[in-house]
Amino acid sequence: MFVLLLGVFTLLCSSEGKLVFSRTEATSIACYNCERFHLGFCYDGMKTCYLKYQQRCAIENIYVLTPKGETKYFYSKLSCMYNCDDINFLDYEKKTELICCKHSNYCNIPTGN
Repeated sequence: MFVLLLGVFTLLCSSEGKLVFSRTEATSIACYNCERFHLGFCYDGMKTCYLKYQQRCAIENIYVLTPKGETKYFYSKLSCMYNCDDINFLDYEKKTELICCKHSNYCNIPTGN
């Protein structure tokens, strides 16, 4: 028992005899999280998510296609997303633009909509 306590005490002490408590603090990037964001307003309540390993802040801009082939901005989805890459998706009725970032806190706010 004494050997076990001595081992634990040795692990907690540095070479100068001071107690050392190691704690890992991850400095995470905060992102907006909203299912339906339009014209500066979140319709389901703005939340915050924090980036985890291999995540980036994401903005999914949803556009509707008109019969003339034009795109009209509809709304955005804001989130933390795994393996996020900037890309555009085109469907028969809508276009989705995915924009990813992690350079600063809350970088996933749509601009110019």
